[in-house]
Amino acid sequence: MINNIALSTEKLNMYYGDFYALKNVDFNVYKKSITALIGPSGCGKSTLLRCFNRMNDLIDDVKITGDIFVNQQHIEEIDLIELRKKVGMVFQRPNPFPFTVYENMVYGLKIHGLTNRKKDHSIVERCLMAVGLWDDLKDKLHISALSLSEEMKQRLCVARLLTVEPKIILLDEPCSALDPIATMRIEELMLELKRDYTILIVTHNMQQAARVSDYTGFMLLGDLVEFGETSKIFTSPNDGRTEGYITGRFG
Repeated sequence: MINNIALSTEKLNMYYGDFYALKNVDFNVYKKSITALIGPSGCGKSTLLRCFNRMNDLIDDVKITGDIFVNQQHIEEIDLIELRKKVGMVFQRPNPFPFTVYENMVYGLKIHGLTNRKKDHSIVERCLMAVGLWDDLKDKLHISALSLSEEMKQRLCVARLLTVEPKIILLDEPCSALDPIATMRIEELMLELKRDYTILIVTHNMQQAARVSDYTGFMLLGDLVEFGETSKIFTSPNDGRTEGYITGRFG
């Protein structure tokens, strides 16, 4: 089973100054599956997610103890640029660059020194097809990405990270700025992508976690209270705090 683990932590603790943000977290994310992190605001979901591409390193006064692994390799042994190529991230609000659709799509290739004019177009086509945007945008590659709808911008952000062939995709509340129809389309996209990618999603939407994820972790005040198969977490959780959150008694 260990060979099936894409991401993991062991006794992970994190402090922002004096604030104890993550408390002794042991956590696994399995390959080619969707894992959701749920819990009330400020419970540590996004903090844990951002450990896996070292986004927390950008924050002053952060202290981390314990271990973080990406494909069984200690994260500190992985070059930061290589790590962020392997572990792509999509944020809460769509953040396309103020360039054309095509320039957005080849940006990562240029950053990683992978650009090749002969191959670029086929990579752009393949990745836009993967997120269901090729038919809509194949004749609009040179329009501004900022002119797209919010849902199309979010799909474009996913397609943009696919160009550098990550193994793992981190999604930090990717549907919070979208309407219900757009949310449904992004969820359908996640289910398609998990055939080839490992996905870890933070969501405040419990129904979304129940719909799309294979595994769910419930976090509270920096603790990973419970983790398991989504069907079990939502129907027969082991911990009363998990049940209380899922049934709406708090949160």
